[in-house]
Amino acid sequence: MSKINYSRREFVKQNSLAGLGTLVTMGVAPTLFANRATDTSIPAILGGQKLRTKGWPGWPMWNPATDEEQVITVLRSGVWSRAGRVTEFEKKWAEVIGTKRCLAVVNGTNALIAALVQLGIGGGDEVIVPPYTFIASVVAILQTGAMPIFVDTDPETFQIDHDKIEAKITPRTRAIMPVHILGLPADMTKIMAIARKHNLLVVEDACQAWLAEIDHKKVGTFGNAGCFSFQNSKNMPIGEGGAIVSDDEAFMDRCYSYHNYGNPYGAMVGKVDSGTVIAGTKLRMTEYQAAIGLAQMKRLEVQTTKRNDNAAYLKSQIKQIPGILPYKFNQKVTRAAFHLFPFRYKKEEFKGLTRAEFLKALQAEGIPCSGGYTALNKMPYLENVLKTKNYKLMYPSEMLDYTKYMEGNQCPENDQLCQEAVWFDQNMLLAEKPDMDDISTAIERIHKNADKIRNLK
Repeated sequence: MSKINYSRREFVKQNSLAGLGTLVTMGVAPTLFANRATDTSIPAILGGQKLRTKGWPGWPMWNPATDEEQVITVLRSGVWSRAGRVTEFEKKWAEVIGTKRCLAVVNGTNALIAALVQLGIGGGDEVIVPPYTFIASVVAILQTGAMPIFVDTDPETFQIDHDKIEAKITPRTRAIMPVHILGLPADMTKIMAIARKHNLLVVEDACQAWLAEIDHKKVGTFGNAGCFSFQNSKNMPIGEGGAIVSDDEAFMDRCYSYHNYGNPYGAMVGKVDSGTVIAGTKLRMTEYQAAIGLAQMKRLEVQTTKRNDNAAYLKSQIKQIPGILPYKFNQKVTRAAFHLFPFRYKKEEFKGLTRAEFLKALQAEGIPCSGGYTALNKMPYLENVLKTKNYKLMYPSEMLDYTKYMEGNQCPENDQLCQEAVWFDQNMLLAEKPDMDDISTAIERIHKNADKIRNLK
């Protein structure tokens, strides 16, 4: 008789199927284990066998055979500063996103700054922003001289709570900056309705949301401007890079002029021989950055589809585990980017096992994870900004009272979310469905043995 070699997972699967067959014969519905990995043996952190020994898809991805020709051509040409490749990148990204224009810049942070400045945001203005985001979102507002006003987070969607926006609008409010954080879309339908009602500008921070959609319309195309990032960890990595998109031709001409020292461009022509027309800066993307971006853009659609498929599958698995609350979409979301896969962890369902202990146990199984952001509205940079010379010149003293500012910018739901959130990186979603089973199995292991892990010394 020939010997059959079963892998550990195949052995578990075969025995699970056999057991389910018995249950069906007995008339018992196998709903609890349907399409689930059922390995709940000893966790690695307690001395058991590590569930996953192989790695995850590397990032960034690069195929020399298909990706390097344009980059090498650019390098050999000696034309490295902005020229034809950047223009080609801008044209293609505008087509992908569905806007008339795109301007490529050095990074997503400066895309946000340029967009805000060229929409006229500045000292004395207030800009509404969520506290659950990367620091760059708020830094961009501060760089214009405007005051960030924080609106609490909806913990189910991880996005700005649109129902709490209007309560934060004052006579100084000039703009809303919704952030499609983690690659999950904010509710732009409701946010745009609020903006129209109060005559506010909207700059979408889509720096983590490439190809995400609401009712089949790409995020970044709802507001006055949309901004993207192509930093090395992002779903479309260039190393560093960013983009502004909009259908407003005059606005985009101003942005172009601004990113090139304020020199004339398009409608920003000025008088003959007048020279620089506005106070600008230098934000030009290089030719080799654009060449890398063009190569990455080719695989973004396929990768985004795979991330969405695996995220949906993983969510279907882990939502059945007590204490695990995966993200929910806002209404009309037809696609997410999944720069990160988030869920909330309720320690009460894990015998009081802290999130830090849960993360450590999950990492011991070979599952990379993190606890995500800390509360952005409670960091010391805000107090320091309110003490600066410029802010003292631009705002009355009562607005610079840090205690009062903090009282008006409390976000209790976000505070709780920052204590409960767990993230998986986007490249993990580029693995295969059995790899998603490894994640759910690891969480099940921890759940079953939570009391023992909690008592681990």
